[in-house]
Amino acid sequence: MAVPARKTSKTKKRMRRGHIKLSTPNLSACPNCGELRVSHMVCPSCGYYNGRQVVASNK
Repeated sequence: MAVPARKTSKTKKRMRRGHIKLSTPNLSACPNCGELRVSHMVCPSCGYYNGRQVVASNK
């Protein structure tokens, strides 16, 4: 059974895990109302997607 000869230090462990982090969602402006929304999703504020109303808006 392979066992490490020395303990992995906190620095080495954190350097290895440096790229594992949360990323922000890519937001784009809705062409209908201008609010920020997630790409390829129905706009939560106006209910439009791809130039047509898909969901009835509450506002």
